[in-house]
Amino acid sequence: MKSEASRPLILPQNRKLRHLKGIYVRNLTLARPRGHTIDDAALNKTPQKLEALRREPQLHHAQSSGDLRPAKPRRSSTNWVGASPSFRQKKLEDVRDSRMADTFITLHCEGQEDPIYISEVVEKVMNPTFRSFDLSCLGPATTRLDTVTVKVWVKRQDFTPLVKEEVNLQSLQFMGSMEDHPFPPNTILFHLIDGIYTIDLTPKPPQPKASFTLPTSSYNALMRLSNLDESIQDALATRQELASQINNILSNNPSPASSIPIAQESLTLANRYVLTARKVRAHSERRQAELKKSLAARRTAISSGYAAQAEAQADVDDAQVKLNICRNLHTSTLSQIRGQRRRICEELIQIFPIEPTSHPLLFTICGLPLPNTTFDDTSSHDEDVISAALGHVAQLVYALQFYLSVPLPYPVTAYGSRSLISDPISLLQDAQRVFPLYMKSVVRFRFDYGVFLLNKNIEALAESQGLRVLDIRQTVPNLKYLLYVCSAGQEELPERKRGGIKGLLAGGRGMGSRRGSEESFGVAPHGDAARKALENGHGNGNGNATGGAPSGNNHLGAGAGPGAGSGQPSPVLQIKKDGHTLRTSGLRENIVR
Repeated sequence: MKSEASRPLILPQNRKLRHLKGIYVRNLTLARPRGHTIDDAALNKTPQKLEALRREPQLHHAQSSGDLRPAKPRRSSTNWVGASPSFRQKKLEDVRDSRMADTFITLHCEGQEDPIYISEVVEKVMNPTFRSFDLSCLGPATTRLDTVTVKVWVKRQDFTPLVKEEVNLQSLQFMGSMEDHPFPPNTILFHLIDGIYTIDLTPKPPQPKASFTLPTSSYNALMRLSNLDESIQDALATRQELASQINNILSNNPSPASSIPIAQESLTLANRYVLTARKVRAHSERRQAELKKSLAARRTAISSGYAAQAEAQADVDDAQVKLNICRNLHTSTLSQIRGQRRRICEELIQIFPIEPTSHPLLFTICGLPLPNTTFDDTSSHDEDVISAALGHVAQLVYALQFYLSVPLPYPVTAYGSRSLISDPISLLQDAQRVFPLYMKSVVRFRFDYGVFLLNKNIEALAESQGLRVLDIRQTVPNLKYLLYVCSAGQEELPERKRGGIKGLLAGGRGMGSRRGSEESFGVAPHGDAARKALENGHGNGNGNATGGAPSGNNHLGAGAGPGAGSGQPSPVLQIKKDGHTLRTSGLRENIVR
């Protein structure tokens, strides 16, 4: 006789998520379900519909053009007759791949955005069987739920959800096992602790029970058997308890004969411990004596350290007072330096006046126009003017490097209209590092490069004052902007300090600073005027230059500063109607006719 079919052990109302151990999918079908049924069981079978179907049709509908089309040929495999085995294998693999896909499942609960479980990906199967899982670690708020949403994800090109089912575990149907059950497409099976369940699957009919009655025992016999079983269990428990008591007694009370070797071994071990403890004690006593000596030495060192620290603290206190005085002095010195720089820059603006012209972005320095790095088609007259103007710019840049405490990256040698500039940075030969700032009798590209280096010096001076030069080719505008910023301020300009450079006061001796120079004797009558100009800080209008800028290698004579008046020009600088020249001692230049 066949055994009775297995039945569920858990009542439907007791099924929870904690009982769920696994999920399987059977008959995976990638085609989406159609919008209408293909089962005859879903047809309308009401009496009115059946009566209408039995009636004789009165009219015959005409066939449409679509119905008159020839029927499409059915698929045939006759073209495989002469095909090669590789072709057949490929066709079979294509059919298999069209029915298989990579699959995984996710479980979702209401009120939780993230899935509570994500399975592994099972590749290329129609009946994916996923690993068993345990949801008891999710907490009682989740494991006590009886509703779960199952999503089946498949991959053809990308993973997409194929099936989404919200399942109530109480409505599942028990299957027992998965054998001998035809499954519809995309069937989801639930493995609980008492068997396999599914959704809307007709259960197997139960096996008919035997009609005859089996013999059994009477109630009294069953009661006697129950009492006998309880007596046997009590006897077994008593025996176990007695055995444990006997074992405890034997382990706690060993025999004297067996304890002698243990005692001897314990004595030997104790003697070893005593010997070791004595050695440790002797070593500890020696270590204690060493530590006492070390502590005494440390106390002495600490005492001397405290004394040295007290002396150092006194020195620090004294130095702190001096530091505060030095800081105040430094602050006041910086303020004085800023004031003196403002005054000097203001005087430089007066010594080297930079004025705009009618042309935009074209300025003159000391009355000489200087274009912004554009010297094309210049005549010999313009070459002399440009060379003289560049000499003034070189002299002004040379002076500003000392007043602003900014070393020039490209040193300038101010020789008036024959000024030079050197490039110690580039990889050049030593004989080619000096470039002219005049145009006559020189290679044009060397002159252009010298003007470029001069503009880079002006840019370096501007950057030292926190200014940004937009176009370094604008030589005179950038220089005027630099002087304007350096002389700007709300405080009053400080007065010039008494004294000065003795070389500027050479007129007081009645002769030139250099012996044997006629030009030095020519400058001597103006010594008193120069001394007064230095003391008053400005020109007196008699044609002599004013200001306290360092002179470099040339001296500024009459007509070069803002104080140029109607007096006679000095031999240092001669200006005529038909030409310009900047003459210095040791350099002679013919006036351009």
